Amino acid sequence: MPKSIYLHIPFCEHICHYCDFNKVFLKGQPVDEYIDMVDKELSLTLRQVSDPEPIDTIYIGGGTPTALSAVQLERLLQTLHRHFQIGEVEWTVEVNPGGVDDEKLAVLKKGGVNRLSIGAQTFDSGQLKAIGRTHLKEDVLETIARAKKIGFTNLSVDLMFGLPQQTVESFTETLIEAVHLDVQHFSAYSLKVEEKTVFYNMQRKGKLQLPPEEAEVKMYDTLREVMGQHQFHQYEISNFAKSGFESKHNLTYWNNEEYYGFGAGAHGYVNGVRHVNAGPVTKYISALQNGKLPYTETHLVTTIENIEEFMFMGLRKRKGISKNEFKRRYGQDMMYIYSKQIEKLMEQGLLTEDGDFISLTEKGIFISNEIFEQFLCQ
Repeated sequence: MPKSIYLHIPFCEHICHYCDFNKVFLKGQPVDEYIDMVDKELSLTLRQVSDPEPIDTIYIGGGTPTALSAVQLERLLQTLHRHFQIGEVEWTVEVNPGGVDDEKLAVLKKGGVNRLSIGAQTFDSGQLKAIGRTHLKEDVLETIARAKKIGFTNLSVDLMFGLPQQTVESFTETLIEAVHLDVQHFSAYSLKVEEKTVFYNMQRKGKLQLPPEEAEVKMYDTLREVMGQHQFHQYEISNFAKSGFESKHNLTYWNNEEYYGFGAGAHGYVNGVRHVNAGPVTKYISALQNGKLPYTETHLVTTIENIEEFMFMGLRKRKGISKNEFKRRYGQDMMYIYSKQIEKLMEQGLLTEDGDFISLTEKGIFISNEIFEQFLCQ
């Protein structure tokens, strides 16, 4: 049974040029009714779950969760407490720099939240404007200072590379500033131009100029180097942490474990079934008002699909995948199923074996997606 919860808040006060997550402008939205319907979704879900287990991790993402008022945030946290056994958990909420005040931070802390994910993306003011962010570098510093004052000791910062106007040199400057922030965790992702975004429309019109591929590869190489120099160990392809501050919630995904997904557009994985919730807020609310779970898609994961997901998600971790864990889950030897692929990739210097674990090599990490494909449709 799931021990993790993802809860989606789709409301934003502005829309970033690269964002393809489920989101809507906050103004005029039925936020209070949305929280009521989240409450109802939790109730309907738990009716289908016999003997739910205590929760280990919670992640509230968006959108912009802190676009909610302090009162609304408090209601949301109380809703989760009412439905689930929540003890000593890792509880993360996404925060926009400059978009959260002391009152909201105090509500989060009192409600059990103990980890914040702060969307800095870059410290270059020109790049921030180019990607549609409204905050400044100073807002990141202020948000971190406010969080520490309230008592938060587990802070993560999001960074992006491969951005318009970004060079290897400017990204390196952002990295140097970032590692001196006195935070515990970084997530760093390359820009992907997705459909239904401002950048996608710009690209179609030939108005989006991005760094060349070789520059993006160099940025990633520099990212890994600078993080390592400052004791942020890389525990997953895009994530770096001080010892003991790895994201337990995200490890749920990379370990291919089940999780609850609540809110408009959320994905969940419960009792071997993956589901997708309705994305539009009105459709999400309407389904629940009619006493139905807001699913638009459900899929019973087959054993073969589960095995494939275990392989390609697990290889994202720098530690890699455990042969013993594979046998415990599936009753089969990993090498019996994937010996040809693993041996070939080892010969090519892309995978390595260390006792019970098989993982990407330094060479393999740069072409990880090509490696993951080797474990699909076997």
